Amino acid sequence: MPDLTRLRSFLETAAAGAITPAARHLFVTQPALSRRLQQLEEELGVLLFERSARGVALTEEGRFVERGARDLLERYEHMRAGVAALANLEAGTVRIGGGATAVSFLLPEAIAAFQRAKPGVLFQVKEAGSREVERDVAAERLELGVVTLPIDSAQAGEFEVTPLVTDRIVLVAAKSHPFAARRRIAANLLDGQDVVGFESHSAIRTLIDGALRDAGVRVHVVMELRSIPAILRMVATTGRLAFVSRLGIGSGAVADERFTSGIHALGVTGLRISRDLAVIRRRDRPLSPAAVAFAKLLRDTASSSDRSGK
Repeated sequence: MPDLTRLRSFLETAAAGAITPAARHLFVTQPALSRRLQQLEEELGVLLFERSARGVALTEEGRFVERGARDLLERYEHMRAGVAALANLEAGTVRIGGGATAVSFLLPEAIAAFQRAKPGVLFQVKEAGSREVERDVAAERLELGVVTLPIDSAQAGEFEVTPLVTDRIVLVAAKSHPFAARRRIAANLLDGQDVVGFESHSAIRTLIDGALRDAGVRVHVVMELRSIPAILRMVATTGRLAFVSRLGIGSGAVADERFTSGIHALGVTGLRISRDLAVIRRRDRPLSPAAVAFAKLLRDTASSSDRSGK
C-alpha cells in the first residue's frame, strides 16, 4: 500500500496546481514535497504531473491515481474513526453466553446499566448449558461465558476464569403443597417426592442430583425444563417441588412476583447446595474493549446481587 503521507501530499499538490502553495499548506519545504512526489511516481512507475513554469497539471495516469488516492484515504479515515469508536466504547459488539440463571437474572441488569452509559455497544447473548458455552468460547464464537464451576477438565487450560458469584440452590414448593406451611423440613422428607427438574446432564442438574444422592434422598423427577421461570410456573400450577437458584427467585425487595407468585421457598435441614458461577474467556486471545469493560461491570453487578441476597 502506498505511503499515506505521499498520497496526501499528491492530493494537496493536485488541488493547489503548484508545488510552492501545496508545500505551505502541508507545512513542509518545497524540496521535501518534490521528493515525496518523486518517490510516489517511482513507486507507481508513472509520471503523475506535467510540470511547467505555470505549475503542475495531472497526467491521465495522475487523474486515475487521484480517484484511487481519495478512496484509499477516505477508507483509512473511516477505519481510524471506527477503531477510535471501539476504543472509546462508542461502538462494538459483546458476544456472551450463559445458562438460564445468567441470561435471565444476571445479564439483564448488567447489560441495561452498560447500555445506558454506552448505547452504541451491541450485545449478542446466547443461552445454553455451561459445557456448550465453554465450547463456544474455546471456538471463539463467544468472547465471554458465564458458567458453573468446575470447568470441563478437557478444556480448563484454555480459559482464564474469574469467579463471579456463589449461588445457593433452594427448595421451592407450590403454596398448595403440604410443605409450603413450613419454614424448614428434614431432608429425609423429600424421599420419593415428585419434583420438577432442570434438563438432564446440565451442570446445575448434575450438582443437585449429586447433593441429593450424598444425602441419601431419592426424588422422582416428573418433568425437565431449561429455565427457572418455566420451572417456577410449573411448580405453582402443578403443586410440586423443585430445586432452583436463589438468584432466580430473589429475596425480599428484589423478589420478582412474576415468577415467585404461587410458590414458597423453604430450608432443608441436612442439605445445603450451592454452586460457583464464573466468567470465562480464552486465555490466549485479547478481549475487545467493550468486552473488557462489560466483564468488569458484570463482576460488580453480580457482587452487589450476592451481597443483597445474603
